[in-house]
Amino acid sequence: MLELLLEPEQLSASSHSSCSSLVSFEAVCALSFLLEGTVSNSGTVRPLHELALRQPCHSHNGYSKVSRTFSLPKLESWLRSSLTANPLGMTVCLKAGKKLAWAQQVEGTTRRAKIACSARVVPEVSPMVIMSQVYRQTLAKSSDTLVGAHIRIHRCNESFIYLLSPLRSVTIEKCRDSTFVLGPVETSVHVQSCDGVKVIVVCHRLSLSSTTGCTFHTLTPTQPLILSGNQAVSFAPFHTHYPMLEDHMAQVGLATLPNYWNSPMLVCKESSDTGVFRLLPPSDFYAFVIPFEMEGDTTETPGGLPQEYQEVLSQREQKVQVWQRMVKEAGLTREQRKQFQALVENKFYEWLVQTGNRQQLDSLVPPAVGSKQAAG
Repeated sequence: MLELLLEPEQLSASSHSSCSSLVSFEAVCALSFLLEGTVSNSGTVRPLHELALRQPCHSHNGYSKVSRTFSLPKLESWLRSSLTANPLGMTVCLKAGKKLAWAQQVEGTTRRAKIACSARVVPEVSPMVIMSQVYRQTLAKSSDTLVGAHIRIHRCNESFIYLLSPLRSVTIEKCRDSTFVLGPVETSVHVQSCDGVKVIVVCHRLSLSSTTGCTFHTLTPTQPLILSGNQAVSFAPFHTHYPMLEDHMAQVGLATLPNYWNSPMLVCKESSDTGVFRLLPPSDFYAFVIPFEMEGDTTETPGGLPQEYQEVLSQREQKVQVWQRMVKEAGLTREQRKQFQALVENKFYEWLVQTGNRQQLDSLVPPAVGSKQAAG
Protein backbone atom coordinates (compact mmCIF):
# COMPACT_ATOMS: atom_id res chain seq x y z
CA MET A 1 0.00 0.00 0.00
CA LEU A 2 2.86 2.35 0.81
CA GLU A 3 4.51 1.61 -2.53
CA LEU A 4 1.35 2.70 -4.34
CA LEU A 5 1.67 6.10 -2.67
CA LEU A 6 5.28 6.70 -3.74
CA GLU A 7 6.11 9.32 -6.34
CA PRO A 8 7.52 7.80 -9.60
CA GLU A 9 11.04 9.08 -8.90
CA GLN A 10 11.09 7.15 -5.61
CA LEU A 11 10.77 3.80 -7.44
CA SER A 12 13.57 1.68 -8.83
CA ALA A 13 13.94 0.70 -12.46
CA SER A 14 11.84 -2.37 -11.73
CA SER A 15 9.09 -0.15 -10.26
CA HIS A 16 9.73 -1.24 -6.67
CA SER A 17 10.68 0.70 -3.58
CA SER A 18 14.17 0.82 -2.12
CA CYS A 19 15.65 1.45 1.32
CA SER A 20 16.13 5.08 0.34
CA SER A 21 12.55 5.69 -0.87
CA LEU A 22 10.73 8.62 0.70
CA VAL A 23 7.00 8.97 1.36
CA SER A 24 5.52 12.44 1.04
CA PHE A 25 3.53 14.09 3.81
CA GLU A 26 0.58 14.33 1.37
CA ALA A 27 0.64 10.53 0.95
CA VAL A 28 0.46 10.02 4.72
CA CYS A 29 -2.48 12.45 4.82
CA ALA A 30 -4.17 10.25 2.24
CA LEU A 31 -3.57 7.20 4.46
CA SER A 32 -5.47 9.01 7.22
CA PHE A 33 -8.61 8.04 5.33
CA LEU A 34 -7.89 4.43 6.34
CA LEU A 35 -5.86 4.67 9.55
CA GLU A 36 -6.38 6.52 12.81
CA GLY A 37 -5.37 5.96 16.39
CA THR A 38 -4.69 7.24 19.88
CA VAL A 39 -1.64 8.20 21.92
CA SER A 40 -1.05 5.96 24.95
CA ASN A 41 -4.71 4.89 25.04
CA SER A 42 -5.78 8.48 25.73
CA GLY A 43 -9.19 7.82 24.16
CA THR A 44 -8.87 10.77 21.75
CA VAL A 45 -8.89 9.42 18.20
CA ARG A 46 -6.63 11.29 15.78
CA PRO A 47 -5.90 10.82 12.05
CA LEU A 48 -2.65 9.11 11.07
CA HIS A 49 -0.87 12.23 9.80
CA GLU A 50 -1.39 14.05 13.11
CA LEU A 51 0.07 11.12 15.03
CA ALA A 52 2.99 10.85 12.58
CA LEU A 53 3.94 14.53 13.09
CA ARG A 54 4.31 14.20 16.86
CA GLN A 55 7.93 14.95 17.81
CA PRO A 56 8.50 11.71 19.80
CA CYS A 57 7.55 9.68 16.71
CA HIS A 58 10.00 11.27 14.28
CA SER A 59 12.90 8.99 15.19
CA HIS A 60 10.66 5.96 14.67
CA ASN A 61 8.94 6.92 11.41
CA GLY A 62 11.82 8.77 9.79
CA TYR A 63 10.10 12.14 9.35
CA SER A 64 12.23 15.03 8.06
CA LYS A 65 11.00 18.56 8.74
CA VAL A 66 13.26 19.87 5.97
CA SER A 67 11.90 17.72 3.13
CA ARG A 68 8.50 17.01 4.78
CA THR A 69 8.91 13.35 3.91
CA PHE A 70 9.11 10.02 5.73
CA SER A 71 11.65 7.25 5.28
CA LEU A 72 9.69 4.36 3.73
CA PRO A 73 11.38 1.54 5.73
CA LYS A 74 11.05 3.41 9.03
CA LEU A 75 7.45 4.46 8.32
CA GLU A 76 6.50 0.89 7.50
CA SER A 77 8.21 -0.43 10.63
CA TRP A 78 6.52 2.21 12.81
CA LEU A 79 3.09 1.43 11.33
CA ARG A 80 3.51 -2.34 11.78
CA SER A 81 4.63 -1.97 15.40
CA SER A 82 1.72 0.38 16.19
CA LEU A 83 -1.13 -1.51 14.54
CA THR A 84 -3.70 -3.02 16.87
CA ALA A 85 -7.23 -4.37 16.67
CA ASN A 86 -9.88 -1.73 15.99
CA PRO A 87 -11.48 -1.00 19.41
CA LEU A 88 -14.72 -0.32 17.57
CA GLY A 89 -14.51 -3.47 15.44
CA MET A 90 -16.34 -6.78 15.50
CA THR A 91 -13.61 -8.85 17.19
CA VAL A 92 -13.09 -6.46 20.10
CA CYS A 93 -16.83 -5.98 20.46
CA LEU A 94 -17.40 -9.72 20.96
CA LYS A 95 -14.44 -10.09 23.33
CA ALA A 96 -14.66 -6.94 25.42
CA GLY A 97 -18.09 -5.45 24.72
CA LYS A 98 -21.18 -5.69 26.89
CA LYS A 99 -22.74 -9.15 26.55
CA LEU A 100 -26.47 -9.09 25.80
CA ALA A 101 -28.54 -12.08 26.93
CA TRP A 102 -31.11 -11.68 24.15
CA ALA A 103 -30.91 -15.16 22.65
CA GLN A 104 -31.68 -18.61 23.97
CA GLN A 105 -28.96 -21.25 23.86
CA VAL A 106 -30.42 -24.14 21.87
CA GLU A 107 -29.75 -27.47 23.53
CA GLY A 108 -28.02 -30.19 21.53
CA THR A 109 -26.18 -27.87 19.13
CA THR A 110 -22.54 -26.88 18.92
CA ARG A 111 -23.51 -23.32 18.00
CA ARG A 112 -23.54 -20.80 20.80
CA ALA A 113 -25.35 -17.53 20.21
CA LYS A 114 -23.19 -14.47 20.83
CA ILE A 115 -24.70 -11.00 21.12
CA ALA A 116 -22.68 -8.02 22.31
CA CYS A 117 -22.66 -4.23 22.21
CA SER A 118 -19.45 -2.23 21.88
CA ALA A 119 -18.54 0.08 24.71
CA ARG A 120 -18.89 3.76 23.86
CA VAL A 121 -15.12 4.23 23.53
CA VAL A 122 -15.59 7.37 21.47
CA PRO A 123 -18.74 9.35 22.35
CA GLU A 124 -19.33 10.67 18.83
CA VAL A 125 -19.13 7.19 17.26
CA SER A 126 -22.32 5.13 17.07
CA PRO A 127 -22.19 1.87 19.05
CA MET A 128 -22.01 -1.50 17.31
CA VAL A 129 -24.25 -4.45 18.12
CA ILE A 130 -23.00 -7.87 17.02
CA MET A 131 -25.35 -10.86 16.67
CA SER A 132 -23.65 -14.12 15.80
CA GLN A 133 -24.78 -17.76 15.55
CA VAL A 134 -28.42 -17.26 16.55
CA TYR A 135 -29.91 -20.61 15.59
CA ARG A 136 -33.49 -21.85 15.18
CA GLN A 137 -35.29 -19.25 17.28
CA THR A 138 -37.23 -16.00 17.20
CA LEU A 139 -35.45 -12.97 18.64
CA ALA A 140 -37.38 -9.69 18.95
CA LYS A 141 -36.11 -6.42 20.39
CA SER A 142 -37.03 -2.74 20.54
CA SER A 143 -34.35 -1.29 22.77
CA ASP A 144 -32.37 1.89 23.49
CA THR A 145 -29.29 -0.25 22.89
CA LEU A 146 -30.30 -0.52 19.22
CA VAL A 147 -31.16 3.14 18.60
CA GLY A 148 -28.62 4.63 16.20
CA ALA A 149 -26.42 1.53 16.34
CA HIS A 150 -24.44 -0.21 13.62
CA ILE A 151 -25.81 -3.78 13.49
CA ARG A 152 -23.69 -6.76 12.37
CA ILE A 153 -25.63 -10.02 11.96
CA HIS A 154 -23.35 -12.99 11.31
CA ARG A 155 -23.95 -16.72 10.74
CA CYS A 156 -27.56 -16.75 11.97
CA ASN A 157 -29.51 -19.73 10.64
CA GLU A 158 -33.16 -20.80 10.55
CA SER A 159 -34.23 -17.88 12.73
CA PHE A 160 -36.66 -14.97 12.80
CA ILE A 161 -35.04 -11.74 14.01
CA TYR A 162 -37.01 -8.55 14.68
CA LEU A 163 -35.03 -5.39 15.52
CA LEU A 164 -37.76 -2.75 15.81
CA SER A 165 -35.78 0.42 16.56
CA PRO A 166 -34.30 3.17 14.35
CA LEU A 167 -30.88 1.90 13.27
CA ARG A 168 -27.75 3.53 11.82
CA SER A 169 -26.62 0.72 9.48
CA VAL A 170 -27.02 -3.05 9.12
CA THR A 171 -24.74 -5.74 7.70
CA ILE A 172 -26.08 -9.29 7.30
CA GLU A 173 -23.40 -11.85 6.46
CA LYS A 174 -23.26 -15.63 5.99
CA CYS A 175 -26.82 -16.23 7.19
CA ARG A 176 -29.16 -18.94 5.94
CA ASP A 177 -32.92 -19.59 5.84
CA SER A 178 -33.80 -16.70 8.13
CA THR A 179 -36.14 -13.70 8.18
CA PHE A 180 -34.95 -10.27 9.31
CA VAL A 181 -37.49 -7.55 10.09
CA LEU A 182 -35.65 -4.30 10.74
CA GLY A 183 -36.57 -0.86 11.97
CA PRO A 184 -35.80 2.06 9.62
CA VAL A 185 -32.09 2.21 8.71
CA GLU A 186 -30.61 5.70 8.35
CA THR A 187 -27.78 4.74 5.99
CA SER A 188 -27.25 1.34 4.38
CA VAL A 189 -28.24 -2.30 4.61
CA HIS A 190 -25.66 -4.65 3.09
CA VAL A 191 -26.39 -8.36 2.65
CA GLN A 192 -23.48 -10.63 1.74
CA SER A 193 -22.93 -14.38 1.28
CA CYS A 194 -26.46 -15.32 2.41
CA ASP A 195 -28.77 -18.11 1.22
CA GLY A 196 -32.54 -18.12 1.42
CA VAL A 197 -32.96 -15.10 3.68
CA LYS A 198 -35.82 -12.60 3.66
CA VAL A 199 -35.15 -8.98 4.62
CA ILE A 200 -38.02 -6.57 5.38
CA VAL A 201 -36.82 -3.00 5.85
CA VAL A 202 -37.21 0.73 5.23
CA CYS A 203 -33.69 1.99 4.46
CA HIS A 204 -31.76 4.70 2.66
CA ARG A 205 -29.66 2.24 0.68
CA LEU A 206 -29.72 -1.53 0.05
CA SER A 207 -26.80 -3.43 -1.47
CA LEU A 208 -26.21 -7.16 -1.88
CA SER A 209 -23.40 -9.42 -3.00
CA SER A 210 -22.95 -13.19 -3.31
CA THR A 211 -26.52 -14.02 -2.27
CA THR A 212 -28.68 -16.92 -3.45
CA GLY A 213 -32.46 -17.18 -3.33
CA CYS A 214 -32.98 -14.11 -1.14
CA THR A 215 -36.08 -11.88 -1.04
CA PHE A 216 -36.08 -8.17 -0.17
CA HIS A 217 -39.24 -6.31 0.84
CA THR A 218 -38.01 -2.71 0.87
CA LEU A 219 -39.05 0.90 0.94
CA THR A 220 -36.03 2.92 -0.20
CA PRO A 221 -35.39 6.32 -1.85
CA THR A 222 -32.42 4.92 -3.81
CA GLN A 223 -32.02 2.09 -6.30
CA PRO A 224 -30.98 -1.22 -4.65
CA LEU A 225 -27.43 -2.10 -5.72
CA ILE A 226 -26.85 -5.63 -7.00
CA LEU A 227 -23.11 -6.28 -6.76
CA SER A 228 -21.35 -9.43 -7.99
CA GLY A 229 -22.17 -13.08 -7.31
CA ASN A 230 -25.95 -12.95 -6.80
CA GLN A 231 -28.46 -15.53 -7.98
CA ALA A 232 -32.27 -15.74 -7.90
CA VAL A 233 -32.86 -12.44 -6.10
CA SER A 234 -36.47 -11.31 -5.60
CA PHE A 235 -37.59 -7.74 -4.89
CA ALA A 236 -40.99 -6.92 -3.46
CA PRO A 237 -42.73 -3.93 -1.88
CA PHE A 238 -42.43 -3.25 1.84
CA HIS A 239 -45.51 -4.90 3.33
CA THR A 240 -45.71 -4.65 7.09
CA HIS A 241 -45.88 -2.19 9.99
CA TYR A 242 -45.52 -1.86 13.74
CA PRO A 243 -46.96 0.93 15.93
CA MET A 244 -43.77 3.05 16.16
CA LEU A 245 -42.68 2.62 12.52
CA GLU A 246 -43.58 6.09 11.20
CA ASP A 247 -42.07 7.78 14.27
CA HIS A 248 -38.86 5.81 13.72
CA MET A 249 -38.84 6.72 10.01
CA ALA A 250 -39.03 10.40 10.93
CA GLN A 251 -36.12 9.99 13.36
CA VAL A 252 -33.82 8.72 10.60
CA GLY A 253 -35.15 11.08 7.90
CA LEU A 254 -36.93 8.55 5.66
CA ALA A 255 -40.29 9.10 3.93
CA THR A 256 -42.59 7.00 1.75
CA LEU A 257 -41.61 8.81 -1.47
CA PRO A 258 -39.64 8.36 -3.60
CA ASN A 259 -39.58 4.56 -3.45
CA TYR A 260 -37.31 2.64 -5.83
CA TRP A 261 -37.79 -0.90 -4.46
CA ASN A 262 -38.59 -2.13 -8.00
CA SER A 263 -35.69 -0.41 -9.83
CA PRO A 264 -32.51 -2.26 -8.80
CA MET A 265 -29.21 -1.36 -10.42
CA LEU A 266 -26.81 -4.08 -11.57
CA VAL A 267 -23.27 -3.06 -10.62
CA CYS A 268 -21.26 -6.13 -11.57
CA LYS A 269 -19.72 -8.05 -14.42
CA GLU A 270 -23.03 -9.86 -14.89
CA SER A 271 -24.69 -6.53 -15.70
CA SER A 272 -26.04 -7.84 -19.00
CA ASP A 273 -27.76 -10.75 -17.25
CA THR A 274 -31.11 -9.43 -16.05
CA GLY A 275 -31.95 -12.98 -14.90
CA VAL A 276 -30.04 -12.26 -11.68
CA PHE A 277 -33.18 -10.75 -10.15
CA ARG A 278 -36.95 -10.62 -10.55
CA LEU A 279 -39.82 -8.61 -9.14
CA LEU A 280 -41.91 -10.90 -6.97
CA PRO A 281 -45.07 -11.93 -8.88
CA PRO A 282 -48.25 -10.72 -7.15
CA SER A 283 -49.45 -14.34 -7.00
CA ASP A 284 -46.52 -15.12 -4.65
CA PHE A 285 -47.14 -12.08 -2.45
CA TYR A 286 -48.60 -12.40 1.06
CA ALA A 287 -49.09 -9.93 3.89
CA PHE A 288 -46.63 -10.01 6.79
CA VAL A 289 -47.82 -9.38 10.34
CA ILE A 290 -45.39 -8.42 13.11
CA PRO A 291 -46.79 -10.46 16.04
CA PHE A 292 -45.93 -8.15 18.94
CA GLU A 293 -47.89 -5.54 20.88
CA MET A 294 -46.30 -2.08 21.12
CA GLU A 295 -47.42 1.47 21.72
CA GLY A 296 -47.63 3.84 18.77
CA ASP A 297 -49.83 5.33 16.04
CA THR A 298 -48.90 3.41 12.87
CA THR A 299 -51.75 1.06 11.90
CA GLU A 300 -50.96 0.26 8.25
CA THR A 301 -48.08 -0.10 5.83
CA PRO A 302 -46.57 3.37 5.20
CA GLY A 303 -47.28 4.45 1.64
CA GLY A 304 -49.61 1.50 1.01
CA LEU A 305 -49.05 -1.26 -1.55
CA PRO A 306 -48.82 -1.11 -5.36
CA GLN A 307 -52.24 -1.74 -6.89
CA GLU A 308 -51.47 -5.17 -8.35
CA TYR A 309 -50.29 -6.47 -4.98
CA GLN A 310 -53.20 -4.93 -3.06
CA GLU A 311 -55.66 -6.53 -5.49
CA VAL A 312 -54.25 -10.00 -4.82
CA LEU A 313 -54.60 -9.54 -1.07
CA SER A 314 -58.18 -8.27 -1.51
CA GLN A 315 -59.09 -11.29 -3.66
CA ARG A 316 -57.74 -13.68 -1.05
CA GLU A 317 -59.66 -11.86 1.68
CA GLN A 318 -62.85 -12.19 -0.35
CA LYS A 319 -62.29 -15.94 -0.71
CA VAL A 320 -61.91 -16.26 3.07
CA GLN A 321 -65.14 -14.34 3.60
CA VAL A 322 -66.97 -16.57 1.09
CA TRP A 323 -65.65 -19.68 2.84
CA GLN A 324 -66.68 -18.39 6.26
CA ARG A 325 -70.15 -17.57 4.97
CA MET A 326 -70.45 -21.00 3.40
CA VAL A 327 -69.55 -22.70 6.68
CA LYS A 328 -71.99 -20.50 8.58
CA GLU A 329 -74.84 -21.29 6.16
CA ALA A 330 -74.10 -25.04 5.99
CA GLY A 331 -76.48 -25.74 8.87
CA LEU A 332 -74.04 -27.99 10.75
CA THR A 333 -75.05 -29.45 14.09
CA ARG A 334 -72.99 -28.69 17.17
CA GLU A 335 -71.27 -32.08 16.89
CA GLN A 336 -70.57 -31.59 13.19
CA ARG A 337 -69.10 -28.12 13.84
CA LYS A 338 -66.85 -29.66 16.46
CA GLN A 339 -65.67 -32.38 14.03
CA PHE A 340 -65.20 -29.84 11.26
CA GLN A 341 -63.13 -27.57 13.52
CA ALA A 342 -60.91 -30.50 14.53
CA LEU A 343 -60.41 -31.40 10.85
CA VAL A 344 -59.42 -27.83 9.93
CA GLU A 345 -57.02 -27.60 12.89
CA ASN A 346 -55.38 -30.92 11.94
CA LYS A 347 -54.92 -29.78 8.33
CA PHE A 348 -53.51 -26.46 9.54
CA TYR A 349 -51.07 -28.27 11.83
CA GLU A 350 -49.93 -30.49 8.93
CA TRP A 351 -49.36 -27.38 6.84
CA LEU A 352 -47.34 -25.76 9.65
CA VAL A 353 -45.07 -28.81 9.87
CA GLN A 354 -44.64 -29.18 6.10
CA THR A 355 -43.76 -25.50 5.57
CA GLY A 356 -41.53 -25.16 8.62
CA ASN A 357 -43.78 -22.48 10.10
CA ARG A 358 -44.38 -24.51 13.25
CA GLN A 359 -40.91 -23.57 14.47
CA GLN A 360 -41.73 -19.88 14.03
CA LEU A 361 -44.95 -20.18 16.05
CA ASP A 362 -43.32 -22.29 18.77
CA SER A 363 -40.50 -19.79 19.19
CA LEU A 364 -43.00 -16.98 19.78
CA VAL A 365 -43.95 -18.60 23.10
CA PRO A 366 -42.21 -16.66 25.90
CA PRO A 367 -39.29 -18.61 27.44
CA ALA A 368 -39.92 -20.35 30.74
CA VAL A 369 -38.86 -18.71 34.00
CA GLY A 370 -35.16 -19.29 34.58
CA SER A 371 -34.30 -19.65 30.89
CA LYS A 372 -31.21 -17.99 29.46
CA GLN A 373 -33.10 -15.33 27.53
CA ALA A 374 -33.43 -11.95 29.18
CA ALA A 375 -34.39 -8.44 28.31
CA GLY A 376 -31.70 -5.92 27.55
